[in-house]
Amino acid sequence: MPEPAIIFPADPLNPRRPDPHFAWEARMLRELGGEHHLVDHDGLLAGRAEEAVRRVPRDSGPLWYRGWMLPTARYADFAAALTARGGTLLTSPPGYAAAHELPGWYDVFEGATPASAWIPSDGPVAPGPDELAAAAARLGGHGPAIVKDYVKSRKHEWHEACYVPELADLAAVGRVVERFVELQGEFLAGGVVLRRYEEFEGVGAPVDWPNGANSPRGAADAGGVSGAAGAAGAEHVDGGALSGGGRAVEARVWWLDGRPVLVGPHPDAPRQAVEPDLTDVPALVRRLGCRFVTTDLASRADGSGWRVVEVGDGQVSDLPRGIDASGLLASLLAA
Repeated sequence: MPEPAIIFPADPLNPRRPDPHFAWEARMLRELGGEHHLVDHDGLLAGRAEEAVRRVPRDSGPLWYRGWMLPTARYADFAAALTARGGTLLTSPPGYAAAHELPGWYDVFEGATPASAWIPSDGPVAPGPDELAAAAARLGGHGPAIVKDYVKSRKHEWHEACYVPELADLAAVGRVVERFVELQGEFLAGGVVLRRYEEFEGVGAPVDWPNGANSPRGAADAGGVSGAAGAAGAEHVDGGALSGGGRAVEARVWWLDGRPVLVGPHPDAPRQAVEPDLTDVPALVRRLGCRFVTTDLASRADGSGWRVVEVGDGQVSDLPRGIDASGLLASLLAA
């Protein structure tokens, strides 16, 4: 098979260049002898996939994408438009959905990740009281939880639109969910998720950090994989928060064909030293069956080990600034 090329989003102000956020990856790829193409991300989001991929050469063969997140339906359009030009995304639309949205990966990682229950939605409409009560019951009906959609939470609005102190207080659950759905608006992905709250280890002083995933430009900041410091002065990770405040001890691991090819800090804390215990994770990643994925892991505050707090498609998961990604990119070229 020919060596894959990598597609990056184009700079909206200069469509012949990669988006500035990904320019360093494109430079490193060129230094490795790899080839890249450009796509109009805004065009993909707008449903103009055929127009958006016009700068990708015809008969381009195998392709990876490294860029901003796309809704699953838009990713499927992206793949179809490339296929029509003789290119093939090496992550299929079903594979992208399985890694990108919580219901796609949760059953595989159940027990290794905070317990979750979800309610599908066809749009930005909050679930009714009966649906929320049933979802809360699936988590035991009591105790704290967080609210998110299939992809993201709103950790910047922790008390307003993310954290539920007590699932038994269904009125409070409803208020948080309604506010979450209101703030997500058109960017609500898939539906509403209730996720059991857990406490994770923290170090250092609380700091506001940018998004940890490649969110679509123009979208409201939905709080990434590991969001910003909350009103109480503690950073929040997906499924819990820190005991005693500070910065989460959180790692991001990049997997290609079931093998970890890069282990590093979460992008929200790029200078943090992390050594996650991956003993049980490779078997779960292989069982998921997606070629290129990431897992975010956080260390439990009670010392009981590392938990998988998020799974993502590797194409749209951000890299921490300053990391040596040459091994990751070389692995993609060799795939």
